[in-house]
Amino acid sequence: MWWAVSANILLTVTQVIAGLVSNSLSLIADALHNFSDAASMVIALVAIRIGRKPPDQFKTFGYKRAEIIAALINLTTLIIIGLYLCYEAIMRFIAPEEIEGWTIVIVAGLAFIVDTFTALLTYSQSKHSMNIKAVFLHNVMDALASIGVIIAGALILLYGWIWTDAAMTLLISGYILHQGFKEIPKVIHLLMEGTPKHINIDEVIAAMEIQHGVINVHHVHIWQLDERCNALEAHVVLDKNVHMDVLKCNLKEMLHDNFQIGHSTLEFENDQCG
Repeated sequence: MWWAVSANILLTVTQVIAGLVSNSLSLIADALHNFSDAASMVIALVAIRIGRKPPDQFKTFGYKRAEIIAALINLTTLIIIGLYLCYEAIMRFIAPEEIEGWTIVIVAGLAFIVDTFTALLTYSQSKHSMNIKAVFLHNVMDALASIGVIIAGALILLYGWIWTDAAMTLLISGYILHQGFKEIPKVIHLLMEGTPKHINIDEVIAAMEIQHGVINVHHVHIWQLDERCNALEAHVVLDKNVHMDVLKCNLKEMLHDNFQIGHSTLEFENDQCG
């Protein structure tokens, strides 16, 4: 990851210089996105380190949500960059400028190699972490953006279509915004302690109430402590003759096995409680 950060920073400097020399907006746009990649990886790495800290008296559930906050920061940055690039592309349509095609093609080709390499570095972990997935999306979109810039440069060289630079920037920014707006609700849902998507509260209550000795289950709350740990708290009304400790073990085991709820807090009441 640190090698990827260094490569992206070096690539950003190269692209900015080349973009200024060639007067290419799409190349500078790609450079800005590469810089955001480097920043997103640094944020992700710092968040991972913070997330490894054990629980303490100030954060009794631990620090794992640092990675979710990092994902929110990175996705928000992605959206801001996408909006900025849309604005710049529209302005370039209004006031087009001459562009050096060969510089665009060569530098964008180099960028594609670096972006593909960094995307591959984060692919496997992106399946299990919102934090790393945000980084992975940054790099995938940069690789696609580099392909777009190469196409724009080639069209400028072949036909002199300088408008393709602004058009490709608009396509790149549109895709960035699509991915950002698609992923950010998932992060916000987790931070807002929403119910995990794969868990239906009514099904959980029904599964608890069919247990022998359970009369009623209410005040049920289900949320995610982090991406891998689901939590539940509930009030359970018991029959008079049930053995509470045995039932508690049965309920916790059922919640873990059937609904992947690893942390459950159960308050038991008798049928006289209101």
